[in-house]
Amino acid sequence: MADKIIKSGEQLKVPDNPVIPFIEGDGIGKDIMGPSQRVIDAAVQKSYGTSRKIEWKEVLAGEKAYLQTGHWLPEETIEAFREYLIGIKGPLATPVGGGIRSLNVALRQTLDLFVCLRPVRWFKGVPSPVRYPHLVDMHIFRENTEDIYAGIEFMTGSPEAEKLMKFMKDELGVTDQVRFPENSSFGVKPISREGSERLVRAALHYAIERQLPSVTLVHKGNIMKFTEGAFKNYGYDLAEKDFGDKVFTWRMYEKIRSEKSILDADKALEEAKKTGKVIVKDVITDAFLQESLLRPYDYSVIATMNLNGDYISDQLAAMVGGIGISPGANINYNNGYAIFEATHGTAPAIAGTGKANPGSLILSGVMMLEYMGWTKAAEHVYDAMDHTFAKRRVTSDLHAQMEGATLLSTSEFADEIIRNMH
Repeated sequence: MADKIIKSGEQLKVPDNPVIPFIEGDGIGKDIMGPSQRVIDAAVQKSYGTSRKIEWKEVLAGEKAYLQTGHWLPEETIEAFREYLIGIKGPLATPVGGGIRSLNVALRQTLDLFVCLRPVRWFKGVPSPVRYPHLVDMHIFRENTEDIYAGIEFMTGSPEAEKLMKFMKDELGVTDQVRFPENSSFGVKPISREGSERLVRAALHYAIERQLPSVTLVHKGNIMKFTEGAFKNYGYDLAEKDFGDKVFTWRMYEKIRSEKSILDADKALEEAKKTGKVIVKDVITDAFLQESLLRPYDYSVIATMNLNGDYISDQLAAMVGGIGISPGANINYNNGYAIFEATHGTAPAIAGTGKANPGSLILSGVMMLEYMGWTKAAEHVYDAMDHTFAKRRVTSDLHAQMEGATLLSTSEFADEIIRNMH
């Protein structure tokens, strides 16, 4: 009998037949959702026989919701995710420059899904623009509810923009910093200690549980000193205060170096590595975008703010084959809410053609299985995808980049993965 997943203390209680709400999505969403569910179901059956089974429950959002209900994001959909705790979704369209605000952002903010988790790994055989893609193994923790994605914006010429400009000029002394005040729009960038700390805490727990070597705070604090610079300081404060015996921070290293010597600091760092402590460091965003290409082995878990995380996620995905096979999840580790999602767009130009790659949504489903504790089923999918890519049997996006590859439709690609579950 189908039942609900619940959070009990620090643990999820997952029944053998959990109800999982899903949003089909816009554009290619209807092409990739069904095949992805078939792969996930096959992995569960392969691993647990008839003792476990997901009960899929469709809920509405996006164009399909608007056509049927007159609302882009019905309240019933939000309530379903609250009731059943865990869900999965296809891509949802977001107009550029006007229209509705991002439904993806609305879901994250309404359910307070403060972590956007994007693991990045390479599958052998997948084309990559970097020389050693097998060295890329990173886990991005992107803060999901603050930064400019909070949506606090005022259009030039609006009464709100004029009022804000007047307040900044008269009350805050802001004059020369706004070069063209008469036709400037404004956005507000909130960064809080609480929001920063809960993200970094989640990243550190993740690194410690998986015995990963480092957490890197990526920021632009050299320019935005009181927002992104504060994020860096909040992260170090939290690491040293709450994880002191399990971490060694770059700030600790600098303190030893200034009070003693660089030799003592280096010894302390090496000792921390030998004893399995997580090294917590920081790097400026633009430097990280370069260094992650040149020395990906230096980075493991990445903790960063919303906008930086958006850029970083796509660059790292490109290093291992593209966003078409890059998974993602939006999680609140405190209350257990989680929505797993395709990380790419709706690609309406290829909707219904069978060209869409379901890999991102399939791998997001694998993250969902891992989050539920059904790790055996998750490993079946990883193994099967390894075999599928090794055989060069792929969808059109990867087929165009791979010599000697066999072109498969969206549905055929899912079938191939299922056949390769050994």
